[in-house]
Amino acid sequence: MAERRTPLYDYHVKHAQMVKGGGEYLFPLSYTNPAEEHLNTRNNVGIQDLSTMGEVDIKGPGAERLINRLLVNDVRDMLPGQVRYSTMVNPEGGIVDDVTAYKFNDEHWMIVTSSAPRKKSFRWINEHAAGMSAYCTDLTGAIALITVQGPRSRDLLSAISDQQDKLGKLKFFNFMAARVNEVELLISRSGYTGELGYELYVPAEQAMDVWEHLLGKGRDFGVRPYGTGAMQSMRIEKALPLAGPDVPDDESRTPFNLGLDRWIRFDKPDFIGREALLRAQDAGINERWVGLVIESALPARAGAQVLSVADFAQQKKRILSGKRAGEDITPAIAGTPVGTVTSSAKGHTVGKMLALAFVQTSHAYPGANLMVDVEGEPRPAKVVPTPFFDPQGMRLRGK
Repeated sequence: MAERRTPLYDYHVKHAQMVKGGGEYLFPLSYTNPAEEHLNTRNNVGIQDLSTMGEVDIKGPGAERLINRLLVNDVRDMLPGQVRYSTMVNPEGGIVDDVTAYKFNDEHWMIVTSSAPRKKSFRWINEHAAGMSAYCTDLTGAIALITVQGPRSRDLLSAISDQQDKLGKLKFFNFMAARVNEVELLISRSGYTGELGYELYVPAEQAMDVWEHLLGKGRDFGVRPYGTGAMQSMRIEKALPLAGPDVPDDESRTPFNLGLDRWIRFDKPDFIGREALLRAQDAGINERWVGLVIESALPARAGAQVLSVADFAQQKKRILSGKRAGEDITPAIAGTPVGTVTSSAKGHTVGKMLALAFVQTSHAYPGANLMVDVEGEPRPAKVVPTPFFDPQGMRLRGK
């Protein structure tokens, strides 16, 4: 399949290392160093191009009814200017995508999809709109999504937008219209890093103007662009799922497997997959998505085996040569496979090697000792509560 490019591609290809990712897009992996970009976003402000995500515009008298049928969450109590997170599931309860719903008014909404299943998600929404008096348009190609994240993000945007007073009062998962550098856009208080942050929906033809304005005016705020390397490590620290590795395209996982069931509203009388999810709730689950801390200098690959521990040695030993030279490890004997890694990265804020994995419920309790295959070598790992970083969510609140 041909590679796809965002409206900011020309900037990225000059300044970043590029990789192909979800939706066949070329993504900036990093501009300097993923660890530096991660820590700068945690301490100052970082900007990222997320134009690979999908925007589906939905209009018509049946728009709200359509969205409420597609989402497991309830949108009937939403006010204009609010955003709501949810999964969409198939009739068997498997996750089609995790999305956010933006309400402009009762007859005008926007669904923002994940990057990898963008086209599939649009088809799913559009097919179910038939006969619902709702009309769907894929606006992805017309919109650039620039995310501004970090503890100084509010200060930066307040300094350059025409909504300085309102921006300070904008609550989490709310959005408003604004103007930056004479460009009309939407500012949503949301993000994918666990930090105080905002997402800017910008006309694609004016994306470069806004991007360069953020870089220029953001120097005093420590602004730096970050790529998917830093995005991955930040979102893994917060245990935020990513469509593809964590939410598989085969729709084999339910919201219960991923711990997303708190957003299911069974008090809604009807939504796609409701009966299947009720059955899944009664039956329980065999695998749970958990967080792991691995004793390793290297991350595990997606798909790597998670194994039980047959036995532990009493003493650690030190590796004397190779790329792990100087590393202390606890010799252990791996047991039987009990799960699979979905994502792994060094958590540069918490200073540990982290992984997210589907693990059999018998081994998914906090404190469970396991082994993870890292480059062919089983390494000790422990199940820990998630998120790994800022579990109370104080950073999101800007505190």
